[in-house]
Amino acid sequence: MRAAVLAGPGDVRVEQVPDPVLPGPSGVIITVARTAICGSDLHLYHSAPTGTGIQLGHEAIGTVVEAGPDVRTVRPGDRVLVSGFIGCGTCRPCLAGQPNVCGNGAGAALGTTLDLPGGQSEALAVPFADSFVLPIPDGMADEEAVALTDILPTGYLGAARADIRPGSTVAIVGLGPVGIMALQCARLFGPARILAIDMVPERLARAERLGAEPIDARQAPAAEQVRAATAGKGAESVIEAVGADASVLDAVSCAAPGGTVSIVGVNLTMTLPFPMGVVFLNSLTLRAVVAGIPGTWPALVPLVQSGRFTLAETFTHHMGLSRAPEAYQLFDSRGDGVLKVLLDPNG
Repeated sequence: MRAAVLAGPGDVRVEQVPDPVLPGPSGVIITVARTAICGSDLHLYHSAPTGTGIQLGHEAIGTVVEAGPDVRTVRPGDRVLVSGFIGCGTCRPCLAGQPNVCGNGAGAALGTTLDLPGGQSEALAVPFADSFVLPIPDGMADEEAVALTDILPTGYLGAARADIRPGSTVAIVGLGPVGIMALQCARLFGPARILAIDMVPERLARAERLGAEPIDARQAPAAEQVRAATAGKGAESVIEAVGADASVLDAVSCAAPGGTVSIVGVNLTMTLPFPMGVVFLNSLTLRAVVAGIPGTWPALVPLVQSGRFTLAETFTHHMGLSRAPEAYQLFDSRGDGVLKVLLDPNG
């Protein structure tokens, strides 16, 4: 089969790789119908920190073609979506939908290591299907289902963990796919204002269409503009959705005294010079999480079905899998108004 393979920093190739095999009696194999490129894929794309030869991608939907004898929740022929993050599938956190804190230390994103091939491919093996695979409800569009594999749960957790109260002000740092999801999820909690921070005009315009107040960080420091917009106070809740060192520091600086900073942008830096004095003196609450995706599905699936989110337009570019190298270059450049790329393995 074909798959997008990381050949080195900045070098993605579409190659022939072995077909997946059933990953044990509790696993499934799916033929991939749609898959997407995530901002966290760019961490691998930039530096290949976990090695070359990785089959990329952790956002995929498709059809089950083979299921192990212990699988109970899906069967061949079912249209399914896959959690982008998986674990051992048997410990208490995994069974509760939180593989991000897998009790056996097995939590990992698909498509990030050599021994866990990803979904930017024609087929995908998924272990512990009863924990990490969900049948797609009738009538749900492909784009909606793909959003539920990672970006919507991540944005939701960013908002849910930000202590948003009715009538409060929320600031969102970064308006990529996760930031746009966080913006839409923040509205569920009743804030009076959402301040949306980015440097890309198209992303700022998109946030404004969704009801946020855009703040162009090219014009002045983000924290300075947030304080000007809030009579010097800052935002009671701040969601960081980029993962860069600078954006984490910006998020802390945007928070009002007593506020909460919720970090969902992936940042694994061990040497970040953190402004602990600001956090301490302003009595800030900090939360950070890699999304435990299945645990969000009971809340998010009904909300998607009821039309509470605008998801289809998040996928601004549709391309065949054969164009994955071009898709990565486009997504990395933020050119042509790109927000997110959806790949078709049949193309």
